[in-house]
Amino acid sequence: MATNTTTTTTPSTPIDFSITGETIQFGNNEKDILAYWKQINAFETSNKLSKDRPRYTFYDGPPFATGLPHYGHILAGTIKDTVTRWAYQTGHYVERRFGWDCHGLPVEYEIDKTLGIKGPEDVAKMGIATYNDHCRKIVMRYAGEWEEIVERMGRWIDFRRDYKTMYPWFMESVWFIFKQLYEKGFVYRGFKVMPYSMGCCTPLSNFEAGQNYKDVDDPAVWVSFPLTLDPTVKLVAWTTTPWTLPSNLALCVNPNSNYVKILDKAKNEVFILMEKRVADLYKKPDAYQVLETFKGSTLKGMHYTPLFPYFANISTAFRVLCDDYVTEESGTGIVHQAPYFGEDDYRVCLANGVFNKDSGPVVCPIDAQCRFTDEVKDFQGLNVKEADKVIIKHLKEAKRLVHQSVMKHSYPFCWRSDTPLIYRAVPSWFIRVEGMVDRLLANNSKAYWVPDFVKEKRFANWLRDARDWAISRNRYWGNPMPLWMSEDGQEIVCVGSIEELKELSGVSVDDIHREFVDDITIPSRLGKGVLRRIPEVFDCWFESGSMPYAQVHFPFEGRKTFHDTFPADFIAEGIDQTRGWFYTLLVISTALFDQPPFKNLIVNGIVLASNGEKMSKRLKNYPDPRDIFEAQGADALRLYLITSPVVRGESLKFKEEGVRDVVKDVFLPWYNALRLLIQSCDQLEIDKKVQFTYDEKRLYSSMSLNTNVMDTWIVSYTQTLLDFVKQEMNAYRLYTVVPRLVKYIDMLTNWYVKLNKRRFKGETSMEDCLTSLNVLCYILLTMAKLMGPFTPFLAEYMYQILRKLMPQSSTTSEQDLSVHFQMMPQSQETLVNKTIERSVAAVQTVIGLGRTVRERKVVPMKYPLPEFVIIHKDASVLKDLESLEDFVREGLNVRKVTLSHDRELYGVEMRTEPNFPTLGKKCGAKVKSVTEKIRAMTDTDIEKLLSKGEGVSPLTVIDDVPIESEDVHIVYRVAKQTQYEATAEQGFVVLLDYTADASLNDEGLIREITSRIQKLRKEAKVKPTDDITIYYSVEPQTSEIARVASAQRGEIEVILQKPFRPLAEKDQSSVVIEKKLPVKDGEIEFVITRKS
Repeated sequence: MATNTTTTTTPSTPIDFSITGETIQFGNNEKDILAYWKQINAFETSNKLSKDRPRYTFYDGPPFATGLPHYGHILAGTIKDTVTRWAYQTGHYVERRFGWDCHGLPVEYEIDKTLGIKGPEDVAKMGIATYNDHCRKIVMRYAGEWEEIVERMGRWIDFRRDYKTMYPWFMESVWFIFKQLYEKGFVYRGFKVMPYSMGCCTPLSNFEAGQNYKDVDDPAVWVSFPLTLDPTVKLVAWTTTPWTLPSNLALCVNPNSNYVKILDKAKNEVFILMEKRVADLYKKPDAYQVLETFKGSTLKGMHYTPLFPYFANISTAFRVLCDDYVTEESGTGIVHQAPYFGEDDYRVCLANGVFNKDSGPVVCPIDAQCRFTDEVKDFQGLNVKEADKVIIKHLKEAKRLVHQSVMKHSYPFCWRSDTPLIYRAVPSWFIRVEGMVDRLLANNSKAYWVPDFVKEKRFANWLRDARDWAISRNRYWGNPMPLWMSEDGQEIVCVGSIEELKELSGVSVDDIHREFVDDITIPSRLGKGVLRRIPEVFDCWFESGSMPYAQVHFPFEGRKTFHDTFPADFIAEGIDQTRGWFYTLLVISTALFDQPPFKNLIVNGIVLASNGEKMSKRLKNYPDPRDIFEAQGADALRLYLITSPVVRGESLKFKEEGVRDVVKDVFLPWYNALRLLIQSCDQLEIDKKVQFTYDEKRLYSSMSLNTNVMDTWIVSYTQTLLDFVKQEMNAYRLYTVVPRLVKYIDMLTNWYVKLNKRRFKGETSMEDCLTSLNVLCYILLTMAKLMGPFTPFLAEYMYQILRKLMPQSSTTSEQDLSVHFQMMPQSQETLVNKTIERSVAAVQTVIGLGRTVRERKVVPMKYPLPEFVIIHKDASVLKDLESLEDFVREGLNVRKVTLSHDRELYGVEMRTEPNFPTLGKKCGAKVKSVTEKIRAMTDTDIEKLLSKGEGVSPLTVIDDVPIESEDVHIVYRVAKQTQYEATAEQGFVVLLDYTADASLNDEGLIREITSRIQKLRKEAKVKPTDDITIYYSVEPQTSEIARVASAQRGEIEVILQKPFRPLAEKDQSSVVIEKKLPVKDGEIEFVITRKS
């Protein structure tokens, strides 16, 4: 495969871009573009050129560098790069700084696995300084790969001036932000039941707990609790967490539901459970006998025998409580209460005095690693999940197990360690979120989201149910919470800066990680000795949510910069960040400034493997992005991603063939249009000694004179496109913009270029040739600038080639070095001609209909046909088509085009047929009657339907069934046996005469020959400027193809613009290619020679 550029590695030598082949290897070409960008210092130069423009603010959400970038990162990066490039090219200065999330569980978990650390005691032995040193060493493990892939995908962003959450200046700003929240009363210390990671030994916030649910099989047990007053009567509770049973302190029932006392006939035992839940335990009604029915409130206050002896001395425990949270949908209607392992359990037991917030008792007999402590001697040292089986065995032996089964349900796992979460009560520091829900919703409503449904539904619903945010973590590698507290907890000092810490403690530090600040004390102002820092660090989500302020070291530096650029004009991330970064950004900005942190937001969906499963490194169910870059190019991947549903917040099943299709259907036709322009310019110079230079004045002159209707159309269509793209990009709707750009490339290559090749090649007149080349150059230059944000590599390549056709004086400034330094073209009203746009759209419709008929009658486009008839009722539509008859003739390869408004003159009849897939659903039992009446419609009835404008609903009503346009097909046919075949669409009826005489057949055979030769020229990589001769020999000589080859040699030479001679006349010129090919009723041997 031919490469398209000549590249040298010497920085001082300019990289030259040229067209060198029929095709292009886009991956290799992109590497040359990257080299060119480095040579001109492109990104830095763009910033220098735009420094005095209005600012457009973009926040980059920080990823972790402990893993390699995947398609989700590439997708979000493509969206970010596209929008920020667009902002630059529409007159803004756009600061683009990369950010890194450096602290927290992702890093610590890697170190724990590597060093075999099981819990806090292992870290204590090692020392926090040593532990954090290990974390510091791996935190940027894959930074090089990140930078390589981000650069390779064409994204321009500053890695040198990045922000890292572990930079002391970033951490200091986080301290300042926290102090603001603390002083505003948003911070408090609480004892709450929270999601807890046994793998990472730390509590998680509620939004973290929602990130990794899995379907799992858990044991379900029904357990008996004998009443103290009558041990023969037993309450039956149900749970899927047997490990919580040793901590049971109460049972809870719904006071308003009915409960029953039943006799289990098989066991001969008396049980109490909710009436509506009996059938779940007893599948056969005759297995039990109802002895008594009563309300749940009857059970309130009854005491029962504890399951285990460990906490039997708690006098306030082991009784029945009432609460409405007990439902009739699952279990037995009697819920076992372990208050330190369940949010509702904690609330209900606290409200009913089972324990006291201050005096306890605290029944939480597990350590940081979720192993039972010596308080539960029978299960001491066992992990809670591993203890389930042992506990069930104990229950069975104690005759307290009524029934057991396995339940499949969705269960939360730690997003980092992938271990099951448990819920446990732990002391944590919180930000009050529940009290600001109304403000969060109000500020969310001020921001513009794409797609809107994520804002209004998913995110707004999450905000409505927002809980107070647990921001403390019992970990080590993180930003230490700047709270110094007295031993009794009564005196607390919140520190907001490194300087303030020095003033309060007398100790000066440059770094504020735990190993540097944990030993610093602050003298008490209340005579309580010294204050020591609390051991917790910040949740890393608090740091990333603080990035708008911390990335500029606000307020210690960049105060004006921050206020000038807040909130951000734009951010973008995946839909999973509705419970992550989007949320934390909004909470902090609302608490600090009562405003949203961003104005515009694009939310992308999830990229899945081709089979719809989650992409998995273990399963290797997706191609390496770097292989895609190499084979198809980054531009193709970018365009594939942003033309897919994933930019509308939906999921995408990634298919590599989809990327290949972008190359085949979009890039190669676009490249070939450029190649045709350059080849035509080269041929013009060789044949006419005229060097083409783009002339903008000539363009405006030719448009004002309307010298060629197709020129006027494509230029006008381009202005319409520019307006559309501007409008949609201002609304951040990439999903409407990119398909329209792709359609435009199709219009350019499959319509304008195909219908004007003779003009480009100079086969009309010199003036016409120069005009057409000028238009094509303008279109390709406009496209390069317009596509720059979407396909930065190919747009740059196109621009660099086209620069050579510009007047010398206009390409010498620094601004002209790259397409990405150019401003986005603006539409020119003087170049818009809506009448011609409408006319050409009609031409495209009728040509499409004609090609449909050709395919139906199996008549290839190579063979000319006698006549094409276009029928339309509207005389103005026919008048629009009249000036474009030549294009219809050429586009369909027909001799004659006839325009008419009289369908009956040609004997064309209409009939209606039902469309059963839609009609059947509406009609039900009436389908037969409605079908008969649809088929019985007369021409007059059908004309009435057709006369109704778009948007009229319904078209008609039959047997009380509303009939819409999709419910019927209108079929056209020529009533009499004629040479015509008919079809129709959009008000047009077309007839194609598919019979052909001998002269027309000969023309078709000429095209058969010339098309074979053109394919051979491509195969041999012969340039149009090469001095070649084509020789031929046909067998059998009596065949029709032999007769045409001989009789029509002159016509063939005119088409080829090269000599076409019998093989017997071959001279000694070197052979470029020779091949025998079947052509219709014969076989032709072609030999192409070239003079050396």
